[in-house]
Amino acid sequence: MLDIKYIRQNKEEVINLLKKRHDDFPIDEILALDEKRRALITESETKKAEQNKVSKSIPQLKKEGKDVTEIFAQMKELSSYVKNIEEEVNELNDNIRTKLLYIPNMPNPDVPEGKDDSDNIEIRKNGEPRKFDFEAKAHWDLGVDLDILDFERAAKVSGARFSIFKGLGSRLERAIYSFMLDVHTRDHGYTELSVPLMVNRSAMLGTGQLPKFEEDAFHIPSKDFFLVPTAEVPVTNYRKDEILSYEELPVKYVAYTPCFRQEAGSAGRDTRGLIRNHQFDKVELVKLTRAEDSFDELETLTQNAERILQLLEIPYRVVVLSTGDLGFSSAKTYDIEVWMPSYNRYVEISSCSNFVDYQARRANLRYRDEYGKVQFLHTLNGSGLAVGRTFAAILENYQNEDGSISIPEVLKPYMLVDKIEK
Repeated sequence: MLDIKYIRQNKEEVINLLKKRHDDFPIDEILALDEKRRALITESETKKAEQNKVSKSIPQLKKEGKDVTEIFAQMKELSSYVKNIEEEVNELNDNIRTKLLYIPNMPNPDVPEGKDDSDNIEIRKNGEPRKFDFEAKAHWDLGVDLDILDFERAAKVSGARFSIFKGLGSRLERAIYSFMLDVHTRDHGYTELSVPLMVNRSAMLGTGQLPKFEEDAFHIPSKDFFLVPTAEVPVTNYRKDEILSYEELPVKYVAYTPCFRQEAGSAGRDTRGLIRNHQFDKVELVKLTRAEDSFDELETLTQNAERILQLLEIPYRVVVLSTGDLGFSSAKTYDIEVWMPSYNRYVEISSCSNFVDYQARRANLRYRDEYGKVQFLHTLNGSGLAVGRTFAAILENYQNEDGSISIPEVLKPYMLVDKIEK
C-alpha cells in the first residue's frame, strides 16, 4: 500500500509513475478525502481542548456557588459533536484505506515503460537452445507416452487444468523440489519453512492478492480461508506485526508448497500440459530487507533462482518487465524464462520482484534502522522455480530420439536412475 503522507507530499511524482501502468487511479479523490479527514481531526482536537478547559473550570465554579447546569448541558452537546466528528474521521479512514488497497505499487523509475510483455527487455541469456536431429515432442506427449503424466484421469478426478504425476514422474517431481530446497538452503543461506496451505483474509490482503484479485483465489467460505496462490503469502506474513532488528537483516526464507489459482483471466492460454494449471508446485524465495539494500538483494535473489537452471543445464534468459507487464504489488520484476522447444520460445518459469515497502505497509512488517527508528521493511520474492514448468523443461530439453528422457546429472542422486524410458 502506498503511504498517504508520501502521496500528499509528492503528488505529481506519484501520478506520473502510476500513469506508466496505463490505467487511471483516483489520486486526487484520495487526497481530497485526506484533506477533509485532517480538517476534521484538527476541529476535533480544538473541541477537545475546549472541553478540557471548561472541565477544569467546573470545580472552581462550583466552589464559588455558581450554577453549572447550563455548562454541563453545553459540555454534553460538545461531547456528542466530538463523537460525531470522530465517527466521520473513522469512516474517512476506512474509505481512504479501501481506495489505497486498489492502487498498485509505483514502478521504480528505472523500470522500462511499455504497454505489455512485448516491451519487456532482455537482460541476459544463458545457454543455447538445443538443435534436434529428430522431431522433438512436447512435454504433454512425452509424459503420456512414458506413462509418467496422466491428464485424462486428472480431469476425471478434478477437471480441466489438473495433472497427475505417476511412477518415475512422481519421483522426478520430488527430485526437482528437493534439489531446489537443498541448493537454496545449503548454498544460498535460506531458512526452509513448511507452511500452511490455507491462509486467512488478512494474510492475502497483506501481500496484495486481496481485494483486487479475489476472483483468482480459491476461497473456503465457511472459514473465510484461501488456498495459497503462492508460498509468498504465508512466508511474507510469517513476521507480520513484529519489529526486526537491524542486525538480523536480511532474513531469507524458502518454502515448497502446492499453489492454487483460478486463472480466471487466462481462458484459452497455455491449456495443454503443465504450463498453466489450477494446482501446481513451486519453491518460493522470500527476503525481508533493509530499505537501502533491497535492490541489491533483488539482484542476488534473481541470481539464486538462475543458479537452479544453470545446474540443470537448461537454456534460459532474464528479462526486466515493462510497466505494462509489472505485477500489482511490484516496483521492479525480473522474469526468468526457460527455453521450451514445443513453443519454440522462452517461457516464464520464475518472477523475482522487489515490492519495496508496499507489502510491508499492508502486513505491518517493520524493523529498527541503524539509528533505532522503526521503519517498514522491504519485501522481495521469487520462485526458484515453478516445479511443473521445470519438469516440462527437463522433458523437452533432455528428450532422446527413442522417446526416453535422460536425467540431468544433478538430479541423478535423487532419482537413482539415469533415464526414464518406455
